[in-house]
Amino acid sequence: MSFNGEFIMPIKLSENALKEYLFNLYGCDVDICGFWQLGCEKNKGLKDLKGFGYGIPYVIEFRIKGETKRIVLETMRPGGFGHDFPSDRAQILLWQHSAFNNLPRHVRSVDVGAFTTNNERIKSLGDCREFFILTEYVEGKLYHVDLDRIKDSGEATKLDEERCLALSNYLAEIHSLKKDAPGLYIRRIRELVGHSECVMGLLDSYPTNLDYITESDLIEIERKCVEWRWRLKCKTYRLSQVHGDFHPWNIMFREGTDFTVLDRSRGEWGEPADDLTAITINYIFYSLQKYGKLTGVFERLFRLFWENYLQKTRDMEILEIVPPFYAWRGLVVASPIWYPNLSREVRIKLLNFVKNVICEEKFIIDKINLYIQIPNK
Repeated sequence: MSFNGEFIMPIKLSENALKEYLFNLYGCDVDICGFWQLGCEKNKGLKDLKGFGYGIPYVIEFRIKGETKRIVLETMRPGGFGHDFPSDRAQILLWQHSAFNNLPRHVRSVDVGAFTTNNERIKSLGDCREFFILTEYVEGKLYHVDLDRIKDSGEATKLDEERCLALSNYLAEIHSLKKDAPGLYIRRIRELVGHSECVMGLLDSYPTNLDYITESDLIEIERKCVEWRWRLKCKTYRLSQVHGDFHPWNIMFREGTDFTVLDRSRGEWGEPADDLTAITINYIFYSLQKYGKLTGVFERLFRLFWENYLQKTRDMEILEIVPPFYAWRGLVVASPIWYPNLSREVRIKLLNFVKNVICEEKFIIDKINLYIQIPNK
């Protein structure tokens, strides 16, 4: 198995190895009832154990002391965005295990472990070759399903607005917890620009000779972000509890406004603008696909989210912080890697948004449809 030229040994997960691992984890015998890819139908046997794949979450159903439980086992897919080596992936998964359970409403991590070099046993840590994380299983539908429905119908329900407010309130709540650690804030701002999963990593992932953005454009975006790093690094008093990757594929709703968040990333503490832009860029993203501009139901949700957040937090300064964070998130949704089927027209407008917003000293909500037009020179 090869990822970006690196040969990766396939994982052969046996039922005996899984039972031994769960026995050591829970301290008693378990009976494996099923093992299947998350999002697929439950299988009756354990045949999927032979087809274990990197980066694919698997549901494990088992019985313990007369109770049926479900957990999710997931590795990280190698290659790109700083995930190239086992040590890269181990660093992320070890951090996730330590951080998931510290954030309200986050799915709980049960354990972090590794597959061993002999490819036959799994254990919590030790003679490791490839790491995995084990989390609790939660029911629900990802938030992007709501946005897909709204895009198809052109209509938003009262519940859609209530869920938008619930997410806005959640960010206002978690961001209210502050931390006095100036060096950590500076690091997070530096990582916004230089981290493999952030601006520079995204820029490196764009193929050459694209017909909708030039290399000189990408260089200019990077240069502007470096300038923003020096502008923001002094604002260390803003360090707050954050999710770090608060987007519709990491939010799972059940009935009403009851939700769980998944896969917080990169740090427990950071700049609140990170979370705000990660979620609200998607209202722009979906509106561009539906209408070609920010309007209609998606504009209503976008404004509702922002207005509620600003009212709850009184953090007007965040409007002077978000431009480089919107640039990063704009590069994500415009990416030919993450969204290969996006139309050229929408991709160009998203990249115009990036190039324009990065030049603004203060983000102005009423100017979004100007930001998506031809970039300022």
